[in-house]
Order: sequence, then structure tokens, then C-alpha cells
Amino acid sequence: MDTIFALASASGKAGVSVIRISGPDAMPAGRALVGVLPDPGAHRLRRLRDAEGQILDDALVLVFSAPRSFTGEDVVELHCHGSTAVIAAVLQELGRQPDLRLAEPGEFTRRALENGRLDLAQVEGLADLIDAETEAQRRQAQLVLSGALGDLAARWRRDLIRAAALVEATIDFADEDVPTDVTPEVNALLQGVLSDLTREISGVRIAERIRQGFEVAIVGAPNVGKSTLLNHLAGRDAAITSEIAGTTRDVIEVRMDLAGLPVTLLDTAGLRETEDEVEAIGIGRARRRAQSADLRVVLSEDGISPIPLGPDDLLVVPKADLAREKGDLAVSGMTGEGVAELVDRIAAVLSARSQSSGLATRSRHRDAMERAAVSLSAAMEQMARGVDSYDIAAEELRTAIRALDSLVGRIDVEALLDEIFSSFCLGK
Repeated sequence: MDTIFALASASGKAGVSVIRISGPDAMPAGRALVGVLPDPGAHRLRRLRDAEGQILDDALVLVFSAPRSFTGEDVVELHCHGSTAVIAAVLQELGRQPDLRLAEPGEFTRRALENGRLDLAQVEGLADLIDAETEAQRRQAQLVLSGALGDLAARWRRDLIRAAALVEATIDFADEDVPTDVTPEVNALLQGVLSDLTREISGVRIAERIRQGFEVAIVGAPNVGKSTLLNHLAGRDAAITSEIAGTTRDVIEVRMDLAGLPVTLLDTAGLRETEDEVEAIGIGRARRRAQSADLRVVLSEDGISPIPLGPDDLLVVPKADLAREKGDLAVSGMTGEGVAELVDRIAAVLSARSQSSGLATRSRHRDAMERAAVSLSAAMEQMARGVDSYDIAAEELRTAIRALDSLVGRIDVEALLDEIFSSFCLGK
């Protein structure tokens, strides 16, 4: 494989920047810049020089020998001063060396996958960790990156291989007296995996919400204080406020960190009957977005909701600074009264839902697990029909195993790789 190099830290001025070199010629490339390299696993301060002997920078140099590196290849890292001029000079000097080229986006991580240092789920976890904005996202991404999902898939795979081996043995000795009936053990193995799959599948939607963000819709009649409340929560004038009814025509979105959870607040058009064609379009959008949101905060002065309420939805009295009857929960976007309590209530609902999150975080994971679950259910049905159907059950087990292999990237994922790695920055 080619030897590649790139800036592995963020571009721009910084205290320290990291340049990574990976591949079969990483060590010679490092020596061309610094002379004597540190021993693998060690780090030393070295002076970087170009081919003419001119000083480029003083850098901390780290060496990792294959396979004990991020990529599984020989790796040299140069921790330089974070000057844009220094980085440009070092990268230019590396580009002059034969058999070296600039890395493509995500290529270091792709090599880690190809060399068995990461499975595909861990690669996705790394991408999520880089993009994490909240504490919940960081924890979830770190768990996937640690290999927890891959470990779970490996356990499922071992159980299914054991079950398949027992079924195959029964088929092979169908004409002989088999001393032990393997059906109870096989059924126990399949039921255990199927139960785990069902639980993980049910947690994918919440895990996706943690990764992408929950949606909370603020709903109510015109001029009830929805935009004022949104602006107070956002800490800026995100939405236009006016005494004129129907000011908000489209859905306004504000993303924020709420108790460590990623939340997008939706300010929607006031719900009412109208002959204004444009306002009617906005009201239709408001109803659809409110219906698809994870939680609805309904502002109502008379305590009657204009939309059906779910069990966790919050019915809130608006304009608490003016209201006579404040009820259980009242807020004022103008003065801030009750807003902290509202935020706590929203956070409590979403945090409770987050507890049901599983290790699988993407629709791709759910699809693979659902395919495996369908095949396992079919295998159990065939097992129940007796020995004559064991060959069909064995094929269903093989199909389930292939589905789990695709979960961690062993098979059937080539079409996904370019899309996945294109989202990475150049230095990963």
C-alpha cells in the first residue's frame, strides 16, 4: 500500500499540530526529516530539516511500529508548532519524497478497518465521537468506539455457529441413532440471541435520537407566546415576535444542549382556522412537525390543547407574568418565570427515554439485526417441524450469521465504505 500523510489535527493556527505518516515507508520518511527516529513506542524532541538541511521546526516525534498503531501499519507522528507556515512547509517537504502521497478523507481510519484494528461499528462510533456536541452523544459514541457493539455481535455469532454446528451434526447423522437430542440446546441458543436482538432493535430509535438530536415542538394558538419562549430558551432573537397574529409562518428550529442531550426546539405556526393561503400552509407544516416530534410543549391559556396529547407531552400555561390561573406549569418567555422548571421537565422526559437506548445507533445496524431476527424466527419454526426440516433451519442460521457479519463489516459493506469515510476529515 502507498505511504500516506496528512495533518491529523484541526487546520489553522494552534499551539500544537499533529502530522501523521502511515505506511511501509513511514519510517524512512520520518528519518529523512529528523535523522534518527525514537524507538517504537517512545517519543523524543527532534529538529525537522528539509532536503537542503534548512530547519523547518522543532517537533515531538512519536513512532509506532506495525501492527501496534492506529492504522495497523508503521506510523510516525510529528507534533509541531501549530503555525500555518510551519505545517505548510512540513507537508510540502513530505510531498517531495518519493512513494508518499497526501491521505484522502478518512483513509487512516479505513486502513485501521482493513487491518483489523477497528470493526465497521467502531468506525461509525469514531465518526460520531468526532461530531459529538453533547455529553450524551459523547458517552454513546465512546461506548460504540470501545467495541461494545462488536463484542455483542461476536457473542451472538458464536452462539449461532454453535447452534448451526449442532443442527448440521444432526443432519449428518440422520440415519444413525444420535444419543443426545440437540433441540433443547439449539432452541435455547436461538431464543437467547433473538431476545437480545429484539431488545437492541427497540433501542435503535432512541440511540439515533441521541446521535442526531431530539425534537421538541412548541405548539399553541397564535400570539400565545411560542416565539417569545423560544427566544428566551435560545438566548437570542431566533424568531420574530409581534402582537400581530400569524407572524410565524414556517417552522423555526433552534438546536441546543439540554441537560447533556442534543435537542432541537421547533417554533411552529399558531394553530387556528384561517383563509390566508400562506398561513394555512404554515399551519399544516406545524401540525405535521408537531406530530413527528419526540415531545410537544403545548401553550394554552384555557388549558385546552389544540392537538391530541401524548402521555409525556406538557400542557403549559403561557404568559405566567399576566396569568391569573397558573395551574401545574406556567411560563413566561418575557420574564423567564417558570422556564427553568419547564426545561427540567423536558430534560426529565428525554433522559428517561434515553435509558432505553441500545448499543446500535444507526438504521444500518437496525436493518442488519432485523434481518438476523427474521432468519432466527424462521429457523426456530423449521426446528419445530422436526428433523426433516433441519436442513432449512441450518440455511436460515447461515443467513442470520451473514446478517450479523454485515453489522460489524465482515461482509456486504463495500458499497457503504466510500459514503462512510467521505464524512471524515482529511487527517482521520
